[in-house]
Amino acid sequence: MQIKEDDVDQQQHNIFHTRCHIQNKECSKIINGGSCVNVASNTLLKQLNQSYIKHPRPYKLQLLNERSEVITKQVILVFFIGKYSDEIMCDVVPMHTSHLLLGRFL
Repeated sequence: MQIKEDDVDQQQHNIFHTRCHIQNKECSKIINGGSCVNVASNTLLKQLNQSYIKHPRPYKLQLLNERSEVITKQVILVFFIGKYSDEIMCDVVPMHTSHLLLGRFL
């Protein structure tokens, strides 16, 4: 089966909601092809007792509730989906919709 070029472009703007495992705990994950950042919720880090590192370039992020937050933390997480695993660097944000939000790389 071949995917038409138009179908590929449309998939880049879809949002996929799924589950993954981090430190043997089930977590919610959203893959957003329209975003170019990876973020983890600060709630997830508290639940996992995961430490974070200082963000090398803090920035302001406009949230959906029209508040803006200064992003000052990052974390490296290893997640599993079945037998697949990956390690990602995420910015830490106050987010309640999901534990992880993964964007696409440009």
